[in-house]
Amino acid sequence: MRHRMGNSTFLLSRRGLLQTAAGLAGGAMLPGGMPIALAEDHPAIGTYPAGSSGSSVFIGVAVPRTGTYAVQGEDELKGWELAVEHINSGHDLIKKISPKTSKGVLGKELKLGVADSAAKPNEAVQAQQRFITENKAVLITGSTSSAVAVALNKLAQREKVLYVAGISGSNDTTGKDCVRYGFRQNFYGQTAAAAIGPIMVKTYGKGKKAAYLTPDYTYGHTVTKSMQDYLATAGWTTVTNQVAPLGAPDYSSYLLNVANSGADVLINVNWGHDAVLSTQQAKQFGVLDKMKLVVPYQIPFIARETGGLMQGVYAATDYWWTIEDKYPLAKMFNEAFEKKNGYKPEWGAANAYISFAHWAHMVEETGSFYPPDIIKTYEKGETLPSLVGDVHYRPEDHQCVRPVIIVKGKMEKDMKNKEDYYEVVEIVPGEGLMQKPDAFGCNLGAYT
Repeated sequence: MRHRMGNSTFLLSRRGLLQTAAGLAGGAMLPGGMPIALAEDHPAIGTYPAGSSGSSVFIGVAVPRTGTYAVQGEDELKGWELAVEHINSGHDLIKKISPKTSKGVLGKELKLGVADSAAKPNEAVQAQQRFITENKAVLITGSTSSAVAVALNKLAQREKVLYVAGISGSNDTTGKDCVRYGFRQNFYGQTAAAAIGPIMVKTYGKGKKAAYLTPDYTYGHTVTKSMQDYLATAGWTTVTNQVAPLGAPDYSSYLLNVANSGADVLINVNWGHDAVLSTQQAKQFGVLDKMKLVVPYQIPFIARETGGLMQGVYAATDYWWTIEDKYPLAKMFNEAFEKKNGYKPEWGAANAYISFAHWAHMVEETGSFYPPDIIKTYEKGETLPSLVGDVHYRPEDHQCVRPVIIVKGKMEKDMKNKEDYYEVVEIVPGEGLMQKPDAFGCNLGAYT
């Protein structure tokens, strides 16, 4: 039988073919040390071809199920699980995003492995390394903490396995810590600041004094800096920036400094349970009686969990379910998600779902699980459907160019149902919000 490799043709006997089939996962060699050509004429790399040689492919998820980001992690996980279910069944919503998908990806069933990262980079990396080594994962995902996203970026590049971020708000994820094997679909500090900043200036005026509550890691520092840089153009000054560790149990000392700062606006950059706790304590300490609250990078569920403290508060977000009136795919997603999980999806779930849907689209368009070719398909920058309209990925930094949604917390009397927490103030197109691709030091690195 003839088998082609590049521009050469080799004759393989039946026995040789059997040996080839048995030895693919182990990296079988032809005489002389030449690797056996695969059906697509690609050499082994990462978990390819072992991870896609059977009837199914494995995806590794490392997401916080305990700790300060656990609630958001569970929401993300529900989005990934729904995406896998939809891809495996050839659901109509997936077909609208990835038209070539029938059942599975390239006809292969998706299987999901889940580990608790507890929002800790080391635990996430260890879990994903096991998924890569033991399960031959063809894709890894997770992150609610940007520190985890950056760590998984590095793992993906080293192991040559694709990584799509879960939630990651740091500029660095597709900035100085970008990698060829990593992609991000959601918004981040720079785009959040550029979207909400004009509304803050319009609402509160120029020359205001701002106090910040900042979590002490890459997400917090880059979001705060982006907000400071934008607001400085309107004469705003920072009177205090209170930096607290992730998972701080008590914000009283930080809030005392905020209360005494003379600020007009408190900009709470905290996320997850930290955002909930610090906002509740700000109310208890009387801070919210003295100054306005703004949440530049909104956490899913903060309105529900703070018991009305988001009423009248502006926030930037990735997704809010009421945009279904504008985007038909959002309506399809909302209905499917609520039917399965019993509540309206928040942006963690929406982001998780679309990241898998886009990956499926790229693999189907590539016609192969060979990672460098999938990356190059992403890098074509083609227009893709999403839950928030048409989007595309920038080839220079692998950041999805997508809108940012500005919301304002509804007063209780204006809520139409128990989940109607926000009115959508503006949907800001992504193109004008983003920095130039090289502004944050992105150097993607090698394909192989």
